[in-house]
Order: sequence, then C-alpha cells, then structure tokens
Amino acid sequence: MSETLTVNYNNAPCYDIVFDTSFDELLGCISELGFADRKFAIITDTNVKDLYAENLASMLEAISSKVIVYAIPAGEDHKNLDEIRKVYSVLIDNKFDRNDLIIAVGGGVVGDMAGFIAATYLRGVSFIQVPTTLLAQTDSSIGGKTGVDFDGYKNMVGAFHMPSLVYLNISVLNSLPGEQFASGFAEVMKHGLIKDSDFYIWLLDNMYEIGEKDPDTLIYMIKKSCDIKRLVVEKDPTEKGDRALLNFGHTIGHAIEKYKNFELFHGECVALGCVAAAFISWKKQMLSMEEYYEIRDMFVPFGLPISVTDIDEDEVIRLLHSDKKADGNTIKFILLKKVGKAVIDKNVTDEEIREALKEITWSEDFE
Repeated sequence: MSETLTVNYNNAPCYDIVFDTSFDELLGCISELGFADRKFAIITDTNVKDLYAENLASMLEAISSKVIVYAIPAGEDHKNLDEIRKVYSVLIDNKFDRNDLIIAVGGGVVGDMAGFIAATYLRGVSFIQVPTTLLAQTDSSIGGKTGVDFDGYKNMVGAFHMPSLVYLNISVLNSLPGEQFASGFAEVMKHGLIKDSDFYIWLLDNMYEIGEKDPDTLIYMIKKSCDIKRLVVEKDPTEKGDRALLNFGHTIGHAIEKYKNFELFHGECVALGCVAAAFISWKKQMLSMEEYYEIRDMFVPFGLPISVTDIDEDEVIRLLHSDKKADGNTIKFILLKKVGKAVIDKNVTDEEIREALKEITWSEDFE
C-alpha cells in the first residue's frame, strides 16, 4: 500500500510524492493526472535504461498513444547543453506537443536534465520524476530545481519547473551500488543536521538497518527526509531565503566536486562540505568541539569520506567565488548553530575557508 505526501506551491497543492515498493500504482497515478492517451518521453541514462526504463515503457504503453525512450550517456560529464540539444531534436522528430509528458527515470543527473528539458521545450511541458537513486529520491527530485552544468560549473544553467508527480519505488534501491547509496545518504544526513535533531539521532540509532536496506526503515527514512525538504521548499520555492539552508555542505562540496573533475560522487563531496561547514561552525563558537567531532565521525560508518587527498586551497576558494551561489564577492555559507538548526552566514572569510580545507585534506606526504 503506497503512502503520499503533497507538496504545496503558493499555498495550494502542487504535486504528490508517492512512496511505494513497486511500480504497480504508477499507471493509475499518471492516468489520474489526465495524461492517458498522450505521448510519453522517458528520459533515462545508459545505466538505468535496461534496468528499469524499458520495462516501464512496456507498462506505460497500456495508457499512452506512444512511448519513446531516450538514454543520455551516464555520468555528470554528460550533464550539458549538447546532450539537451539532442533530446530536443528527438522530441521534435516525434512531434511532441505541450499536452504530452516527459518522464525522468534515473538519478539526480537525469532528473535535473529531464526537468530542464520540460521547463524549456515549447516554453514548458509537464513532467514527472521517477527517481532510482537514494540521492534523487530524498533530494533532487523534490522542489522543482532543474538544470545542467556549463563549462564545468555545476547547475549553472537552469530553471524552476515543478513536476506533476514524484513516484518513489523504494525497491529499486536494492540494485543501487554501495557507493551510490552512501552518496545519497549524505543528503539524508544533511536534512537531519539542518532541520531535525531527533531525525539525526534516529539515523545514528538505525545505522545497521539502514546499511542492510531494511524496507520499513528505508520507507520511514526516505519519507521523513522528503518531508523535511518539502517543508523548506514550500516556505521558499525559488530560493529567496530559507531554501538556501538546503545548501549545507554544498558550498565547499561543489567546489571540491569541480576541482576533482567530478571523479568523486556528489554525496561524497557533500559529506566533505558538511564536515568543513561544521568545522567553521565550531571555530565560530556555534558548535562545541565535541559536537563537531561527532558530526564529522558519524559520516564514516555510512561509507562517506571525511577527508580528501591533495586539495589546492587557493584554487578551491577561487571556484567557490565563481559558484552560482555567490552573491557578488560574498559567499553565502550555511553553518550550524546547533544540530538541527542551520543558519545563513555571509561573513565567512577566505582564511576560515582555508583552515576548513586544511582540516579535511589528507596528504600522502604525511604518511
């Protein structure tokens, strides 16, 4: 039996997040939205295509006039406008119009790209999210942020475009490699750290069950994480204020991700960024030393890094200042006043950032 959360936009219901353990109710959900007998474009990647997208396409033929599947090459390095252009051509060749539907089946890269295509093709068509990674299920599929990277700068080109539905089949996580599961968990941990200390403690108490992917544990964890994000994006849908709190760990994390040429998983970079931000919070006397070290060390048992090899601090700081989150020469940092309470701080200095980078950098010279 599925469960549902409704996300509001401008104080009115906008779309549902459906939590299920199969795809059995997906066709009914799409039909209820009024898309039956329309054309569907499933946008996926080369990893997910054979795992789930082709089977979903066969299922959806029962309610669609035409279903096409387009697989983007897997990987962050294909999240660019060149690949977007190829999808536009496919949609045009198949005569998709404003009444047809785009379906994102995959992880965060696929969801961001499919959402951006939906936001811009014919000035906006409907789309739904069917996320297949923990990161996408708990974070990127919710809130209507879409976009692509540009010249190596993450999500530099994008738009806000709300989905018509987010459908989470928890069972797909069983096929997710361990590193990708851990990558998604960084976003889950982030939600507890910024907004809910009780949830953060629950995560630590249920470490074993999470690692074993216990279905009941995962459903609770994912639904709770989604609910935290829902509450934030409802209050600030286009990131004019508190939605920026969701960027905890991402400021330094994105810069490291680019510096490392996207060789690390996104969640690994977020974990490093969370440790760095918690360190700055300690140095600014917001967190105690004990709180900082607990936050740092708790990423380890979930398979996430707390240090990275050989970082050029000056280059990472330069990348920070060129990030889309920068406001002029000011970097908007998200820090922790305490566990479960994040704040926006525009007064973090380059020297404080450099000290935090030293804290998370491990050099082979020190062996």
